[in-house]
Amino acid sequence: MHAPLPKADRRQRSRPAAYGLFGLGEDDREPVTANQNALLAQIGAIWPFTLATQLVACGMLVGAVLHEGLAALMPLIGAYAGIVLLVSAVLLATLRLPAMRRWPAHQRYRIVMAGSAGLAAGLFALLWTTTRMPVGTVQLGSFVAISGAIGVTALSIHPIRVATLGFGAGLVLMLAILSGIGVAFGVALLFLGCLALVAHRLARVDHDLALDRVDETSEGRLAVKMIAEFEGHGTGWFWEADRHGRVTYISAKVAGELTHTGGNPAGLLLTDLFRMDSDSTERTLAFHLSSRTSFSDYSVCAAFGPPVDAAAVRWWSISGRPVVDEIGRFHGFIGSGSDLTEKRKSEAEITRLALFDGLTGLANRQRMRITLDKTLMQQAGPHRPTALFLMDLDRFKAVNDTLGHQAGDALLKQVAQRLQRGVGDTGLVGRLGGDEFQVVLPGIDSREALATLARDLITALSQPYFIGGASVTIGCSVGIAVAPQQGEDSETLVRNADLALYAAKGDGRGVHRFYSDDMLTGARTRKQLEDDLRTAVSEGAFHLAYQPVVSTRSTRIVGYEALIRWTHPTRGNVSPADFIPIAEECGLIEAIGEWVLRTACIEAARWLGDIRVAVNVSPIQFANPVLPALVTSALAQSGIAPGRLELEITEGVFLDETQSSDQMFKALKGVGVRLALDDFGTGYSSLGYLRNAPFDKIKIDQSFVKGAAQPGNRNAAIIKAIVTLADTLGMETTAEGVEIQDEIDLIRELGCTHIQGYVYGRPAPAEEVLVQLGVQSGVATPSGFKVSRSPRTKMLRSARIAIDGTRGAVRIRNISPKGAMIDGLEIEGDPAGLEMQIELLEDEMIAAHIRWAKDGKAGIEFVEAFNLDRLTAAPVSRIVRRTA
Repeated sequence: MHAPLPKADRRQRSRPAAYGLFGLGEDDREPVTANQNALLAQIGAIWPFTLATQLVACGMLVGAVLHEGLAALMPLIGAYAGIVLLVSAVLLATLRLPAMRRWPAHQRYRIVMAGSAGLAAGLFALLWTTTRMPVGTVQLGSFVAISGAIGVTALSIHPIRVATLGFGAGLVLMLAILSGIGVAFGVALLFLGCLALVAHRLARVDHDLALDRVDETSEGRLAVKMIAEFEGHGTGWFWEADRHGRVTYISAKVAGELTHTGGNPAGLLLTDLFRMDSDSTERTLAFHLSSRTSFSDYSVCAAFGPPVDAAAVRWWSISGRPVVDEIGRFHGFIGSGSDLTEKRKSEAEITRLALFDGLTGLANRQRMRITLDKTLMQQAGPHRPTALFLMDLDRFKAVNDTLGHQAGDALLKQVAQRLQRGVGDTGLVGRLGGDEFQVVLPGIDSREALATLARDLITALSQPYFIGGASVTIGCSVGIAVAPQQGEDSETLVRNADLALYAAKGDGRGVHRFYSDDMLTGARTRKQLEDDLRTAVSEGAFHLAYQPVVSTRSTRIVGYEALIRWTHPTRGNVSPADFIPIAEECGLIEAIGEWVLRTACIEAARWLGDIRVAVNVSPIQFANPVLPALVTSALAQSGIAPGRLELEITEGVFLDETQSSDQMFKALKGVGVRLALDDFGTGYSSLGYLRNAPFDKIKIDQSFVKGAAQPGNRNAAIIKAIVTLADTLGMETTAEGVEIQDEIDLIRELGCTHIQGYVYGRPAPAEEVLVQLGVQSGVATPSGFKVSRSPRTKMLRSARIAIDGTRGAVRIRNISPKGAMIDGLEIEGDPAGLEMQIELLEDEMIAAHIRWAKDGKAGIEFVEAFNLDRLTAAPVSRIVRRTA
């Protein structure tokens, strides 16, 4: 493509020769012919008046001749006047008759040029005849009349330059005829040449102006076409207002919207048509209109009120600038606009996605943080209470793993609905992610009201859910913090609510807990313990202790469980129950677990025979694919047989029961180690674990062992059922936590193959293990209490007694449902079997027998078992209790 020529170059290339320039030759260019026809139409419009002027002038001349009695001039004047009027009539027909107007423009130009020359000759001849009239007013009047006709005729034909040139030529030709060739003719001929030059220059100017107008018209039409296309199919539009701010033009599509809402916009003030978005700018349209300053990208909508559906409001972006002419006069405003409706909808959707949870529709973490910040910043008074609930679903992961993530999503939606119904308009409910939820409750600090709401929400969320035809039950734990007492800023308040939630989970889940300062102290203690634990890992500050596992048949030690111990430099011995959970949370458990595994194998290599060593494996370790390689490396490093290593796995590994779990079991059995299911009977026990996992042993949790030997206890039946199941599956069983000697015979009778507990010794260092195995060939000897007794509660309480009608006072040292030990009783002789009564509750005597008495102390046995829970109602001033 070539760039368009400049306008001057286009003129030079399109300008014709003089003949064509004057319009006397045929020109096939439509702009030129259109301009010629327009000039002819212009002359035709005024020619009737010109003809009338000529007729009047001729009439006045004829009247003057008749008045002066110059009859000799009449034939000549009549001939000249007839020529003038006839030629003028021909020109009128050429210019006005439809048939003639269809002729080509250049032909009509020729007629007009010739007619102009004829009119000039005739009128000049009439003017010449006035010189033959007597000098006087009549002659002067006739001269002026004909001169006027000449002037009007010349002015009428002026738009057509060649007609003016023809008119001049007619005058010069008639002058030559009437006066002959002389000085006058020469002067006239000279000026005719000047007229020809001027006419030629004017014709060139007319030609160029015509082309310019054509270009402008073409450009204007193109601009109008483009604007119409832009307005009709694009998002943009245009507007114009006068100097008073009243709309003179506005695109049809916007006018239609404004007409729909408030009438015809034409003539109305711009400020009455549009309402600005209050958030867009501090300045208004009225300000810019009055100050005559430009503005851009203001968000506006129709000022006549939004539709019934607020979502249907149309928004536009509007810009404008003042229009000032060359001399600085203000004429109004002109501007443009574009449709913002879809953009605002998109922005609203983006905002919704940014501030709302996509799954449940609740507020997300960001919106909850913004809301909490705003709520805490409100200065409504000296006290601005705000409560914050942090909520965590219990057993949600099990639902997700067993039923799938789609079921988990459906469950979260139902949880969100129940939360919204439970909270209502009291506060804002949000989902932080996963199964974590948050509730902001402005204006509430009543612990009673908050506790009631928390219990109601826990109850509502704990009701069964129906998902995919299955009934699902979960729970919920709630942590509560209240501002400003427990945090004046959102960060502190969220931290404290999180600590309260942590406490709720630690207290068994399904409960709520309010924040207290000791929770923060505990958190700081855990943080310090975590730091110390990292130091202990790097410095190797741990050691192992081994607790024997004894065969119920031979009473020989057949193995040891390796138990990690940590002696803190300032805290002393730290229980594994305290630091193992922290190690799992902070990612140290794998390093600790590897150290325990390698150390246990190395130390077990010193034991003679086939004594096994059991090592606990954390669920986090079990989930690591490198565990089989780590076990193989530890066995190779120590040199012990794989069958001597027993890995104890808790039921926690089955919470993420996937194909990888099955592969891990297969890999470990492929190494040749033994697998034991630890703490069976707690957590999420399932017979499916035993069916699918290749365990060699089941370890019965100590909670079933304690009290099993007491009459009426049902634990023995549970142990028997577990043993029967294990025997059927070809698995060994170990009873954990055996402490009383009479429990040994019971465990043996129930069929357990192994016993582990304090009855055969506490965990001992590796050196003592060598001693134990060397004594009596590793035969274990029981120790401790021989007979099981009910748990005792230590106390210090005064009580009245009655023996054979004698009353006195004693102090109760400890008590159980079956009896008590008292202090302050002196009895002569053997008191065994002596009946007595003791006041355990105010004004209520309990029958009992004395079993023994020595040094002022005595043991008594109640005739009927006593419910210790009744003691909780006793006056505080009379009882001080602590659990043994």
